[in-house]
Amino acid sequence: MRIALITDGIAPYVLGGMQKHSFYLAKYFAKNKIHIDLVHYNDSKYDINALEFFTEEERTYIHPIVLQFPSSAKFPGHYLYKSYKYSCLAFEAIKDKLNTCDFIYTKGFAGWKLISEKHKRNITCCKIGVKFHGYEMFQIAPEPKAKLQQYILRPFVKKISQQADIVFSYGGKITNIIKSIGVNPNHIVEIPSGVEKEFIGNSIASHNKPFRKFVFLGRAERRKGIIELNEVLQELISQKQSFKFEFIGPIPDSMKIHHDSIIYHGEIRDSQKIKTLLSQNDVLVCPSWSEGFPNVILEAMACGLAIIATNVGAIAAMVSDKNGWIIEPAHKQQLESTLIEAIHSKDLTNKKEQSLQLVQTTFNWDIIAKKTIDAILSNK
Repeated sequence: MRIALITDGIAPYVLGGMQKHSFYLAKYFAKNKIHIDLVHYNDSKYDINALEFFTEEERTYIHPIVLQFPSSAKFPGHYLYKSYKYSCLAFEAIKDKLNTCDFIYTKGFAGWKLISEKHKRNITCCKIGVKFHGYEMFQIAPEPKAKLQQYILRPFVKKISQQADIVFSYGGKITNIIKSIGVNPNHIVEIPSGVEKEFIGNSIASHNKPFRKFVFLGRAERRKGIIELNEVLQELISQKQSFKFEFIGPIPDSMKIHHDSIIYHGEIRDSQKIKTLLSQNDVLVCPSWSEGFPNVILEAMACGLAIIATNVGAIAAMVSDKNGWIIEPAHKQQLESTLIEAIHSKDLTNKKEQSLQLVQTTFNWDIIAKKTIDAILSNK
């Protein structure tokens, strides 16, 4: 079988949850001896032509097509404009290979031009699936600027989703969004994401420490809830609560709290370093306004962490009162009370064990890859 995987970048060449999911799709398609025409681009210092993050055998099945993501001046809708231009480049790069593909898997706007051309019947090809991850543009916006960006994106995401042959969903509230924008329910395929087996721990780490350790992993995007989190942390500090809180990711100095209880590690792309840091903590905090199926939650669960997360996207498929706490987005009082509850919880060890067990049995890429391949075969 041969699949064209048209992405807006793969990790670690491009940072992001979507890009990490694309990396694992490519990796596990190759592991299953599926040939992949991989369309992607580079936004890092790594040598993208080396594909050094894949094994030698995996590289024999990956046929990379490296593009340059378009640049432009900033204006309302500039991201949409660049995304369409990129989709045109992807279309030109893949159109002569279409008759060799058994399925085309597109990520976000990367397949925009291709899906449009097929819908207009200007080309004939195999079925095309699209994944917009969390459909965040249809979720809660944290500020007027973000709401405007959502309104700009919505009609285009809706049209692409309706025109694709298959729409991939993580499930939960995301499937409800996809149905609400007019996609035929028979065209929706629900598949969660996962973590590599090698990343998953065998047991939770035992730490003899006098305080609970929390961690935030991600970028300082407004929708990630970091402003609300900072305000709550300041309140906990003023209450003299005993805790440590670590940030992993590119947090600007203007958003840092200068206190002995708060530690900033900066941006880290090495997965083993991230695993080591996560394993030294007790609870991941993900207070986002909108999400899909966050890899950071899966990675934290794989390291045996309990989770505090908002009930958005498909998070409720990963997090419950068994392995953490589900809270409402943009609810600072609830976030504060939940953090205090976690600091003093006598059930935290059990929640951490439940997280690890759930990843081991449900959310690992061996299982997810099989579900994805089976879905593709049944929808060819």
